Amino acid sequence: MGSDEMTTPTERASRNPFVDDAPVSSKARYALFMLTIAYTFNFIDRQILVIIQEPIKAEMGLSDTQLGLLTGFAFALVYIVAGIPIAYQADRGNRRNIISLAVAGWSAMTALSGLAQNYGQLLLARIGVGIGEAGGSPPAHAMISDNYPPHRRATALGIYSTGVHFGVFAGFLLGGFINEWMGWRAAFMLVGLPGIVFAVLFRWTVAEPERGRWENVEVAGQRPTLGGTLSLLRRYRSFWFIAVGCGLTAFAGYGNGNFAPSFLMRIHGLDSSEAGLVMALVGGGSGLLGTLLGGRLADHLATRDERWYVWLPAIASGAALPLAFPYLLLDDIRLVIPLIFVANLMLNTYLGPCLAISHRLVPPAMRALTSAILLFVLNLIGLGLGPLVAGFLSDRFEPRFGEEGLRYAMLVVAMISSLGIVMFGLAARSLRTDLET
Repeated sequence: MGSDEMTTPTERASRNPFVDDAPVSSKARYALFMLTIAYTFNFIDRQILVIIQEPIKAEMGLSDTQLGLLTGFAFALVYIVAGIPIAYQADRGNRRNIISLAVAGWSAMTALSGLAQNYGQLLLARIGVGIGEAGGSPPAHAMISDNYPPHRRATALGIYSTGVHFGVFAGFLLGGFINEWMGWRAAFMLVGLPGIVFAVLFRWTVAEPERGRWENVEVAGQRPTLGGTLSLLRRYRSFWFIAVGCGLTAFAGYGNGNFAPSFLMRIHGLDSSEAGLVMALVGGGSGLLGTLLGGRLADHLATRDERWYVWLPAIASGAALPLAFPYLLLDDIRLVIPLIFVANLMLNTYLGPCLAISHRLVPPAMRALTSAILLFVLNLIGLGLGPLVAGFLSDRFEPRFGEEGLRYAMLVVAMISSLGIVMFGLAARSLRTDLET
């Protein structure tokens, strides 16, 4: 049992949790481990379609715009619409149970994707995956913030966010090889079914944490309404700049990331297993490292000034932007792969710090909903528009440039995404005032 579990309400009310060095309990560490695995399943099931979209395109006769709709906008639309009511319930109910049901739901719909006979059926299956995955991250963010004190949250949320990259790694690697050996339908089924088993294990082994354990009793006991949460967040300009900054950063992450395997196959001649291996090791590995470093470094720097939670993503995104030109325009794959690694590492430093500072702005009973609103903006701009714009531009450029049009479409997406740097800078200007408020 961690020392915080032995504190009295009076002791909790009087301490400063931002500098508190109380050890984190073993139950909290286990919960973070299991939540990270759940997030890994989330992205395996989300990204499996990306690595096998080329054979699906060939079999069903799809355009890049349809692929962008399938991997981006249609998924994001239901994800963000379902996310807010689920998060609202999570701020009042048992978050562990919600997550276990969500994992089982999206895993089952992933497996059913393998039975699709046409584009409409596959689209409906992916919408089902989106509804299930909407119940994953906001409750998980709230659980983590109740298990970890403020000065460790960016690190903990960064560890949780590595599930994205473990999922990308496994999804690309498994999807590419299963597709080569057994076809794309088997790939959907073989990655979807294990998640149902994990959902049962999660339900019976993870503890629901005490809500507001790092805050005083009055704050921890608040139960605000949806309107109350939105009213509070409207007062914080920094939150909305952070949310839009995350969305614009994710615009390139999802837009170019979802077409990266196609880029390697069309422009550089790799087959699906080779592209899957490259994206698993390079895309997944660099994203994992960037996410861990971003959370850890932000927590360290924020002990001097909490604006580092947004300064760090701005600086990292600014460093990544110039790398987009050589990695998209060079023809030597030996140079392209390391450039992808470095650029992707930089772009993936933002999520842990941004979530952590957003949770600092609100009381415990608003955290799941605050995460859902941030993810609403992030996924609407990033996941919803990124792949759709990339696919649309690729189709528009194709008559003039042929398959080379994809690289120019991805370059435009990278340039649009750079506006996120400005948003993080604007967030820093009002963040200190919002925290004091």
